[in-house]
Amino acid sequence: MRVLSSRILITGSDFARSRRFYEETIGLDLYREYGVGGVVTGVVYFLGGGFLELTASGPSPTGVRIWIQVADVAAEESRLAAAGVTVRQPATRMPWGLIECWIEDPDGVELRLIEVPPDHPIRRRVD
Repeated sequence: MRVLSSRILITGSDFARSRRFYEETIGLDLYREYGVGGVVTGVVYFLGGGFLELTASGPSPTGVRIWIQVADVAAEESRLAAAGVTVRQPATRMPWGLIECWIEDPDGVELRLIEVPPDHPIRRRVD
């Protein structure tokens, strides 16, 4: 399989609230929006090498976790906690070496903010 693009699709119970969360609180950049008859029913955000699509209708996500790599997890945790975002797991260096902070969106979807320390193997290519 040759993957040309990818995206994660989620449906919030309140589209407007979820849209505010991902655009204003998290700060994702809008790629496109779509709908019918002038009514926006979906938006797509840039998400690193892929996209996050938020739709106004469809099944709610279950068992979904979104992995988002950032430059400074502690700074993002502080900013988001001050904005009222639920922090499930404060910034912690995990046994596998990544620094992670787990937060949730308004519908309980888990977003894992990841910082890759300079000494982590992900940053090095080992032949």
